Amino acid sequence: MENQTSATYFVLLGFSDNPLVQIFLFLMFLCIYAATLMGNMVILMIIRTNTHLHSPMYFFLSHLSFLDVCFSSVTVPRALMSLCSSRTISYYGCIAQIFFIFLTGITEVFLLSAMAYDRYAAICKPLYYAQIMNREFCRGLVGGAWAMGFIYSLVNMLPLLKLKFCSSNVIRNFSCEFPSLVDLSCTDTFLNRVMFVIAANTGGGFSFLVIVLSYIHAIRTVLKMHSAEAKRKTFSTCSSHLIVVV
Repeated sequence: MENQTSATYFVLLGFSDNPLVQIFLFLMFLCIYAATLMGNMVILMIIRTNTHLHSPMYFFLSHLSFLDVCFSSVTVPRALMSLCSSRTISYYGCIAQIFFIFLTGITEVFLLSAMAYDRYAAICKPLYYAQIMNREFCRGLVGGAWAMGFIYSLVNMLPLLKLKFCSSNVIRNFSCEFPSLVDLSCTDTFLNRVMFVIAANTGGGFSFLVIVLSYIHAIRTVLKMHSAEAKRKTFSTCSSHLIVVV
């Protein structure tokens, strides 16, 4: 490429040039992706059709399943394409992929915070749970999670548009990711890195704090219960969410 000109496309180097390895990886990723889509679609269908599951906990779970589908669909199809055909991706396609990785990833982080607060309200304030976690409030939490994901994505994506790529256009990965793209730039990336660190620590720190405080209060409440069976049932309602968070 000519000096001081920006790249119009990037090459995703992927994992290996060995045809047998590529076939193996293609089949493995395809099976994992298909299982991810099928599993999450089944969850969505069950929650939607079963009226007994129309509660805040399953409302958040359905959105988490939808986000898992979106997050996987941002990277895996492009990775599958690079394994069987073209490894090139346009400049704006790369930027768009980074944007949606941020959007779905950060939205999922904030959604996990909302789910933690839901478990806190259910365990610590059972008498007021229906009033606290009403339909409007739950929708507001989900909408807020998407809004924070969108803002976080814009904050990190807009400075990327000012970068120039005048040397190598080879990304040593199977998808466009923020660190890989920033490392290729021949212009100053200090602002990009600072914004990334500030946004990541702010969003991640806030979500982590909400999750930790919610479960500290929830666990304290559970430990005060006298019935072992009640403790077991209460912990079982939080186990799946805790596994995802960990």
